[in-house]
Amino acid sequence: MTDRAYPSPRALLGTYGLRAKKSWGQNFLGDEAVLDDIARLAAPAPGTRVVELGAGLGHLTARLLARGAVVTAVERDRDMARVLRGELGDQVTLVEADAARFDYATVVGAGERLSVVGNLPYHLTSPILFSLLGQLEHVARATFLVQREVAERLGAEPGQKDWGILSVFLQREAEVSVERIVPPSAFFPPPKIHSAVIHALFRPPRPGCEVLDVARFRTLVKGGFAQRRKTLKNALEASRLAPAERLRGALEAAGIDGRRRGETLTIAEWAALERALGPVEPA
Repeated sequence: MTDRAYPSPRALLGTYGLRAKKSWGQNFLGDEAVLDDIARLAAPAPGTRVVELGAGLGHLTARLLARGAVVTAVERDRDMARVLRGELGDQVTLVEADAARFDYATVVGAGERLSVVGNLPYHLTSPILFSLLGQLEHVARATFLVQREVAERLGAEPGQKDWGILSVFLQREAEVSVERIVPPSAFFPPPKIHSAVIHALFRPPRPGCEVLDVARFRTLVKGGFAQRRKTLKNALEASRLAPAERLRGALEAAGIDGRRRGETLTIAEWAALERALGPVEPA
């Protein structure tokens, strides 16, 4: 990485004759303090292998390189890819691909786990997180800049109105923290909302949160949250995950009152309910 100052988002867009694309949710982070915080979380030591999703104009990419990270930048916008090549050249491995469908196995060796980072557009946040959760054998940590409301949902606790499907899925797999709130003025062009930096450090599920089958666990949680106004018993029966009698038996075995709402259950209770369903039947 060269020592020259990286141009501002406004300057880079002008240099390359570009504009931010509203339809793609493009708001470019230019605040140096926030960029430095994200880079520190994503690349805590030189040599960290990092996948940056939606690298954009390269402001975070440059910070990661300055910390000695080995960066694969994923960017599907050809205009942004042109900027990244022009500004960073062969210092970064550029992959022109959809961040929500990126295969992390293509950039890691056997047994290696990497860091994932990115400024996520609102409409892509859930698809990217679900994709990430399906590839955790390759991921050690994730640091994302997301809409503030999304960060609050991911970091929520059982019983809170923001506690939901992604809260359960992510917190079962990781220590999750909301690191800082980011105002609209940190971006160009400025969005109409506040954002937040969220950090997830992945580790094995805590004792009591183990499940027999992760896919069934996730289907169970989705069913329990599908109709929030219904009791857990009625919501699960409507999901048809298993016969009603089996679901009632599992609730009883797990010690969970079926009259409760899904948003009141802890991760350990969801896991206990999945285990109480018994062995997974062959397809």
